[in-house]
Amino acid sequence: MNESYSDCALTQVLRERAAEREKPIPRSLAWQSTLSKAKKVKLLLLDVDGVLTDGTVFYTPEAGEIKGFNTQDGFGLRILQEAGINVGLITARSSEAVNRRAKDLQLSHLYTGCSDKVTAYAEILAQTGLQAEQTAYMGDDWLDLPVLVKVGCAFAPANAAVEVLHRVDYVTERCGGQGAVREVCELILESKGLLATLLASYSHQGTRP
Repeated sequence: MNESYSDCALTQVLRERAAEREKPIPRSLAWQSTLSKAKKVKLLLLDVDGVLTDGTVFYTPEAGEIKGFNTQDGFGLRILQEAGINVGLITARSSEAVNRRAKDLQLSHLYTGCSDKVTAYAEILAQTGLQAEQTAYMGDDWLDLPVLVKVGCAFAPANAAVEVLHRVDYVTERCGGQGAVREVCELILESKGLLATLLASYSHQGTRP
């Protein structure tokens, strides 16, 4: 800071900086146009590979799998659940890593080894009593299309197959495994007018899963 500033000038600079921090985050037109559908969502369902991960699968010598999960996605799912929106996974692969991640995040629904995702989705609707318009799904490939076309709000990461990108309500700016799910969580929270309040409540914390 320039030491020649007067007290008044310094105060004005600090006020301007504070005002800048309080300005709303600029959002895209696609984001804004999805808010009305997202506002109805009470349950977010996710594919795993290519959505919660970057799609890469590492095989171990013991015939297991290693997957990498993004901590920002995990924190987004935590605050989404704190706001009363349930979360579940529907994935075609079976993996102990996915089971562990779902347990760590205390997710409400977990379907693994599920090639018929629309049947799993129908079971979840029957269990919860929710209507389709109250659910959202995020997927990245053809296996996800049967669910994506049924939910009230459909999402895809930037790395999704082109056929998926053209059939969803919102395509995230980020790729799967790189914060795409966090972006969706924040969109849903903003649609319900909760994002700013949650941000303020965490401003002096900083925990992450």
